[in-house]
Amino acid sequence: MADSNFIDYVKIFCRSGNGGAGSMHLRREKYVPKGGPDGGDGGRGGHIILRANPQFWTLIHLKYRKHVMAEHGAAGSGQLCKGKNGEDVILDVPLGTVAKDAETGEVLMELLEPGEEKILIPGGRGGLGNNNFKSATNQTPRYAQPGEPGQEGWFILELKILADVGLVGFPNAGKSTLLAAVTAAKPKIANYAFTTLEPNLGIVRYYDDQSFVMADIPGIIEGAHEGKGIGLRFLRHIERNSILLFLIPADTDDFKKAYDILLNELRLYNPELLVKERVLAISKSDMLDEKMISEIEPTLPTDVPHIFFSSVSGENLPALKTMLWDALHR
Repeated sequence: MADSNFIDYVKIFCRSGNGGAGSMHLRREKYVPKGGPDGGDGGRGGHIILRANPQFWTLIHLKYRKHVMAEHGAAGSGQLCKGKNGEDVILDVPLGTVAKDAETGEVLMELLEPGEEKILIPGGRGGLGNNNFKSATNQTPRYAQPGEPGQEGWFILELKILADVGLVGFPNAGKSTLLAAVTAAKPKIANYAFTTLEPNLGIVRYYDDQSFVMADIPGIIEGAHEGKGIGLRFLRHIERNSILLFLIPADTDDFKKAYDILLNELRLYNPELLVKERVLAISKSDMLDEKMISEIEPTLPTDVPHIFFSSVSGENLPALKTMLWDALHR
């Protein structure tokens, strides 16, 4: 994975800017010996802001930027001059990025809409100048507020990819082959487990120039919710998918058991995933004849629609796309 450009997890240290101090200044001009207070306010410290940018699909640009620091606000000055605000630091992140407190694990924000901006850490407020404290009984206050200090801390940014259909299956179930067959994506395809080490996205063209996004998620094995295989690293990407397409290859010994294992891993990782619409697809069905299919069908789960297809021969691919399209719009 060292040479991969797909980075979906980074830990960064952020510090917002300090607020500028307010000015303690008294107006002194020719012929105005007692002009009164005219100290301006300090400027606000710079924010650390996250912005959802649809042109980004990975967090690699933040992998080596471990420390992010905003500019401090400038101090106020005489003649009611307000100090300059510290410059904000805007970090562009992909859609679907989640920001967490690294110490507590608390989810602070999620960015799901293009162009959406949220303040990760606010800058310190600028101090008030002495002009704000004048009164009838204190006409020449000789004090002003200091600026508020900025905030700092370690934060975790996690990317959960946004897709309409997520492919769920064991390693080497034919997920990458299906993605290559129905989209223009070019995932790595080989005859060994864990060929796919990072999620791949592709756009499935449907009728009348309509389309939906399909995500090839790295294979799940039993115990993935405990971190076995590469489960924990990529199970979170399934959370953002609208439809879960379970892929089980035709040469599986027990289809019901394989489906239950996959479903149980999702349940143990996040029970809310079971609320999502599910479709079961038997891949590599060019290995089967009609008699074998008729023998397999009664063993399949009854609570989920199923279809037999082959990415190699193209058998039932249009029907599979229609089934997914209908599920998306139910």
